[in-house]
Amino acid sequence: MTHEHPEFGFTLAATDGDARTGVISTPRGDIRTPAFMPVGTAATVKAMMPESVAATGADILLGNTYHLMLRPGAARVERLGGLHRFMNWSGPILTDSGGFQVMSLSDLRKLTEEGVTFRSHIDGSRHMISPETSMEIQRQLGSDIVMCFDECPALPASEEDVAKSMRLSMRWAQRSRDAFGDRPGHALFGIMQGGVTKDLRAESAEALTAIGFDGYAIGGLAVGEGQEAMFGVLDYAPGFLPHDKPRYLMGVGKPHDIVGAVKRGVDMMDCVLPSRSGRTGQAWTRRGQVNLKNARHADDPRPLDEACTCPACTNYSRAYLHHLFRSGELLSSMLLTWHNLHYYQALMTEMREAIAQGRFAAYESAFQATFAMGDIDRL
Repeated sequence: MTHEHPEFGFTLAATDGDARTGVISTPRGDIRTPAFMPVGTAATVKAMMPESVAATGADILLGNTYHLMLRPGAARVERLGGLHRFMNWSGPILTDSGGFQVMSLSDLRKLTEEGVTFRSHIDGSRHMISPETSMEIQRQLGSDIVMCFDECPALPASEEDVAKSMRLSMRWAQRSRDAFGDRPGHALFGIMQGGVTKDLRAESAEALTAIGFDGYAIGGLAVGEGQEAMFGVLDYAPGFLPHDKPRYLMGVGKPHDIVGAVKRGVDMMDCVLPSRSGRTGQAWTRRGQVNLKNARHADDPRPLDEACTCPACTNYSRAYLHHLFRSGELLSSMLLTWHNLHYYQALMTEMREAIAQGRFAAYESAFQATFAMGDIDRL
């Protein structure tokens, strides 16, 4: 059974090897793929105005069901006109289901067939999330792309535990689908689980495809297994999913993780890394990571990256950015976060163009060579 509406769709424009480029269409605007989604955990991308995020080239943001249900509360957001109006973002929003945060942040988690009972990491209050309540919370938020509620086990875990967790998630996927109902203009994505075991990933994909979703996520990676193991799964997992639907790799990652995921057929990604790095004096550039805390930048008049057109690079020196961070100035977080998000979106644009022009292999090779150079020798 398929649940498709003219308001939500996915068009593949070109493929190059396993890499794909296309467009996800939604009533709130198009999402160019491969797409990187900045994370707006609590209805804000930290240290950024929404219009600044849009200026970096982002087509879609990610919001967080777990955090928003605890504070300010989904019912309050609904009363105030929904998440888009609440946070002043007119483009599409994807909300994750809360499953990962329940696993990683909450205390005294109790898992049953019904759902998960947990204590808030904020005030210790007791809450329960089930597939049905997750769908209702995401409906109240008004998100354009809704994620199924799943259980995300931390790796390493035994194959038996991963299999048990995956099968529970597949039962929850069916309940999420049933509870989501028919909502024209809104999409529901299923989440593949199965750890690093190929047979379990195949079983999960088969179960999800039988239920029928608007898009499919690859979950349960970037949770401690390392890049080599993650790429090992991505060498086959995207191919288990429908070719004509978006594929979303959750919670990834560093620039070389993203390029490697796109190479293997992933269409969408999200990660807190560019904004979190920006608040800790770390910048991501074509030549890898730059630590602005380092004293070697104190007298450096050059921009962070001479090829970058973001405000931090066009208007300020490394010496100034170093000074801001060492002085604890808020502008440091703002400029470095803007730079990082701009760099990530520029990376996505370059990959979309390379795929469309059939030169992704050459692009990837050049990217890896430049990224591996590092920043230290640029003086």
